[in-house]
Amino acid sequence: MRKNLFLIAALAATAAVSAPPAMAKGCIRGAMAGGVAGHFVGKGHALAGATAGCMVAHHHYAKKARAAHAHDGRPG
Repeated sequence: MRKNLFLIAALAATAAVSAPPAMAKGCIRGAMAGGVAGHFVGKGHALAGATAGCMVAHHHYAKKARAAHAHDGRPG
């Protein structure tokens, strides 16, 4: 159990350092919504819901940023 907790903490620290700040907002929003939804689904699903919510929101905001950059008209 302690080994798993250390692994999760190490992965979270790595993700926090490598994630761009603009996408963190989407991840946090998604994680909160997913965690609440997972909590209502059943015992132990809050963490899975938070993880899935973070990934979905991160994908949504990344897609939104790419679309805004494409319609900007500026190269690169």
